[in-house]
Formats: sequence, structure tokens, C-alpha cells
Amino acid sequence: MGKYFGTDGFRGEANVDLTVEHAYKVGRFLGWYYGERKKDPDGPCRVVIGKDTRRSSYMFEYSLVAGLTASGADVYLLHVTTTPSVSYVVRTEEFDCGIMISASHNPFYDNGIKVINGKGEKLEESVIEEIEKYLDGESGEIPFARKDQIGRTVDFAAGRNRYIGYLISIATRSFKNKKVALDCANGSASAIAKNVFDALGAETHVINNSPNGLNINTNCGSAHIEVLQQYVKENGMDVGFAYDGDADRCIAVDENGDVVDGDLIIYICGKYMKESGNLVNNTVVTTIMSNFGLYKALDREGILYEKTAVGDKYVYENMSAKGNCLGGEQSGHIIFSKHATTGDGILTSLKVMEVMLEKKESLAKLASEVEIFPQVLKNVRVKDKAAAQGDADVKAAVDEVTGLLGDDGRILLRQSGTEPLIRVMVETSDPVKCEKYVDQVIQVMKEKGHLV
Repeated sequence: MGKYFGTDGFRGEANVDLTVEHAYKVGRFLGWYYGERKKDPDGPCRVVIGKDTRRSSYMFEYSLVAGLTASGADVYLLHVTTTPSVSYVVRTEEFDCGIMISASHNPFYDNGIKVINGKGEKLEESVIEEIEKYLDGESGEIPFARKDQIGRTVDFAAGRNRYIGYLISIATRSFKNKKVALDCANGSASAIAKNVFDALGAETHVINNSPNGLNINTNCGSAHIEVLQQYVKENGMDVGFAYDGDADRCIAVDENGDVVDGDLIIYICGKYMKESGNLVNNTVVTTIMSNFGLYKALDREGILYEKTAVGDKYVYENMSAKGNCLGGEQSGHIIFSKHATTGDGILTSLKVMEVMLEKKESLAKLASEVEIFPQVLKNVRVKDKAAAQGDADVKAAVDEVTGLLGDDGRILLRQSGTEPLIRVMVETSDPVKCEKYVDQVIQVMKEKGHLV
């Protein structure tokens, strides 16, 4: 991770950590960088931009456009759309790069800039390093485009519509007679998800689908799954799907109102893909946050697995390097590499529907094959992430818990890639121990003065 860019872009509170000047300079650099590499006599470099529903997304969109066009790039606007749709449009419409303006599951007052390369993948670290040097004034000045070399802005809502058509084409069966609830988090999915499920014949019920710029992720979406759980139970839904602010993750709810998280989705889809002969290398890719229960179930089914650092970027890098076709995170970032190069919440919900329909089984039945270990995860806001995690006394507390858990569990401390948080997680067969050991480590961090 760099000074500005974390595991999923440049993120922070709008006009505090991430300002319009930052956005303008990112645009200036990207317009120049891709313009220099293109050197195409047939036209300037082309950049596509999407945004979520935060009030500040419009402000950052205009700042990026100003920087890009000032450097000679033509900018195509998808308007409110999802992160995976930007990735899809970049790689299918031959754009030089794409930008998504979103802070994903963060509160409305945060925002972020996610940059996607010409292959539809998260931007390379080498280019991120160059952007950061420019932001800090450590590289030379970038020339302004002049006269007819100044870039232009093009309305490109048609690109989003083509993505909707692509999603619809992936489904293997009609969703007719299926009652499906969608929680759109008052975010990007609001512009897409219902259209897809309606087109496939579902009886679609949508909640949190009225964004006003301030209510994205507020007591809704995948980060507040209890809202969808209640709705599914009260309204007799067959299944429910909750997305985050930019719809690159999905958490499901079965007909009983129980949560089916990313680990369970990986198992359900991985087993089905193996049975149908479509699980390349007989392997799924997980992160270090995946539950013990998932690995036990995969072992039972004879499915191999890889483990990466947390972040769908790292999951995809593993998949790309080794040719694996299914991977993801417990948090709901699931990648089906046959169809996408990033996590895609709506696509994930379509693939879960496919398993339910093809196997003629409920989601509860499909998920019941995995026994999830109790897990407690607490996010602690700290003054300095590196200092808190590197503290000798904190390390000693972690080592003590590791010894107490033995082979029956594990403890994990990791820094958030997007917020000033340390995540403390304990997983073991005894839920009382989970809570006790997490609090034990957090207490040491508090005593050492690391907490905000």
C-alpha cells in the first residue's frame, strides 16, 4: 500500500483526506500517462468513468474530468453505475483505463478513486507509485493539451446498458416464480439490479433503492445484513441478496433469514462447478480471513484451495497467475473469472440463483453442508495502524492467545487497507473464548494508548 492508495484505491473523507485537488491531479496524470503510451494517430486516449450515489461523487467526477481533458484525454461518462460495470466496459470497449468514484461500503461522507487498467483489472502497483509521486510533486510537470488536443466529454450511458444486457445473458434459466429480495444499499445497484432480475422473470422485491446522496450504506446493504434478513422472513422470500455501495460484493440470505456469506457462496458455487466439470484446476481461491469450516468442507469434497492476503485484488492476481476460475472473500467479493476480472455482486447473485435452480434445492439446504466455526471480528480505530500492530506488547498478547487456542482456532490481526482500523479476529469452536480473546488483545492496545 502507498501513501494515498490502499488495497482498493485512494479512499478517505471527502475534502479532508481526498480532495478535489487530488482528483484533478489524478486525472491530469492518467490523461498524460495513457496518452503517452497510446501515441495513436487515430485519436486521443479514452477513459471511462462511473460513480456511486454519494453526494461528493459528482464533485470528484467533475474534478477528474477537468484533469483528464486538460491532459488531452477523451472522457466517457457512465454516470451512476457499479464498479464491475466499469471493468466490463473498459475491457470490452477497448478503453485505455477506467475510473470508479466510490468508497464501497464506507459511510456517505467518505469517497474514493478506483483506477482500472485497460484489461479491466485493478491498476498495477508500478503505475500507482508514479501517481503518488506526481501527487507529492516529486515528478516533473505535465504539459497541458492545447487547441484541438484538449479532450472532450461524452455521455456513455449506453455502456451501462450493455453491461445490464451482459448480466442477463449469463443466466442459464428463467427466475419465474422465484420471490427474490434485493437490498441495493441506496447505492450503485439501485440503477441496475432490479432491471436484471425483472428481465429474468423473478418476482423482484427491492429495498433501500432510493439514494439521496446521504443514505448510501446507512443501515442497509451488505454491511447491515439484518435489514434484509428481517425483510426475507417477514415477506416469505425464496432468497435475498444484499450489495454494498458500489455493488462489487454480495451477501445472500436464505429463505429462513440466515446469512450466506462469501465463504458459503464460494463453497456452494465451487462444489456445483466441480460437479459440472467447470472448476478449473479443481481449486478455489480464498483469503486468510476465510473460516475454518469452509476449508473442512472443501477438504471433504476434494476441492483444493489457495489462500491470499485480504483484498479481491490479491485474489484476482492469484487467479490470473494460476488460471483458477473462482475465488473471493468472506465479505462477499466473489470473482468468476470466466465472466469478470473484479468482484461483482450482481453477477454473484445470478450464479447463486443458477445453483439453486439447476440443483432444485433451497439456499438453506445448499449452505447447510458447511459447519462454520464461531468467529468474532472487531474493528478498532487507532492513531497509527503500523505502530499499533507492531507494538511488542500487542504482539505478545497475540502470541499468548495463539498458544491458548492451539489447534482449535486462530487469531488474526490485520490493518484495514482503506480506513484507520486494526481488525482483531478470533475463530474457535467455543464462542465465549472468541469474545474473551478478542477483548483481551484490544485491552492491551487500549492500555498502550493506540486507540482513538
